Amino acid sequence: MKTYTGDNRMIALIPAYKPEEKLIELSRSLFELGFRVVIVNDGSGEEYDDVFRNAAEYALILRHDENRGKGRALKTGLRCIENVFIPPYTVVTLDADGQHSVSDALSATKRAAQSPDSLVLGTRSFKGKVPPRSRIGNIITRTVFKISTGSSVSDTQTGLRAFSNRLIGTMINISGERYEYEMNVLMHCTKSGVEMIEVPIETIYIENNKSSHFNTITDSFRIYKEILCFSASSLASFFLDYGLYCALFGITGSVSVSNVTARLFSATANYTLNKKLVFGSRASVVGSAFKYAMLAVFVLLCNTTLLKLLVSYWGINAYGAKIVTEIMMFAVSYTAQKLFVFPKKGEMTNDG
Repeated sequence: MKTYTGDNRMIALIPAYKPEEKLIELSRSLFELGFRVVIVNDGSGEEYDDVFRNAAEYALILRHDENRGKGRALKTGLRCIENVFIPPYTVVTLDADGQHSVSDALSATKRAAQSPDSLVLGTRSFKGKVPPRSRIGNIITRTVFKISTGSSVSDTQTGLRAFSNRLIGTMINISGERYEYEMNVLMHCTKSGVEMIEVPIETIYIENNKSSHFNTITDSFRIYKEILCFSASSLASFFLDYGLYCALFGITGSVSVSNVTARLFSATANYTLNKKLVFGSRASVVGSAFKYAMLAVFVLLCNTTLLKLLVSYWGINAYGAKIVTEIMMFAVSYTAQKLFVFPKKGEMTNDG
């Protein structure tokens, strides 16, 4: 690597899997702007050694013997940075396929340096000639993120992100090995109160983004599988709950009695499904069951109150009102269960 004359306060991290020659130019441009560049060769194979060998003139090259995924590559790079560089510094992550301009990387880095406790996201406008899968993918993930957290992020799939050394420990401990890692980062920041600052960047797609290694089916499933499983669990519990509610309402004629009784049975089934199958939680049964029970009581109170309002004051059919209330409480229940009832170990790490 060339002799570096900067102050080591700007570090560019690039995960790379089977990169094209443009990675060399990207490394050189970043280097000349004053960045220290760290590239992780994520098991690209011997045929790509020349690309990494040439990039090594401007960058520190780390290597995975086999492909382990973007999330793992980013965490490998962050561990190296944490061990090698002396704080304070700011890290910016970029994709290796040329989708991010060095000027945008510099702008994001400077913005993150001004707000060292925040995560800066380079946000694309998605205007002009954007590949359909990228445009549709962002709409879907943006909607899923909104439903899951109640927060809005314009570009959930952006790989251009900048943050100070204060957040590195947190970033390393967030779960996820492949593309789902980037969504998990956003989820964690929302839960932990880490401010996310969006800055506009160019929307660049070279040759219709053909160099991207994102697999539409398998990688999308990794990103969405938790909420899809949660939806399936919620749907199964809803049918149990709704069936019991209808039967009991037909017998008692009481909205409150029917709703409370049905919820006790469906909540027990839902807790079991979510703990074991959806979130794969290893939390103690006593602790998680207590948290779930508190959440269930809260959701039940909101659900019953809203149900009575819809039926008694707005004159909505009791059966239809039940469906409306369940849909409205879905996002609340998912977010609370993911973040507080069944949190994964990495998602419980404090910033520092």
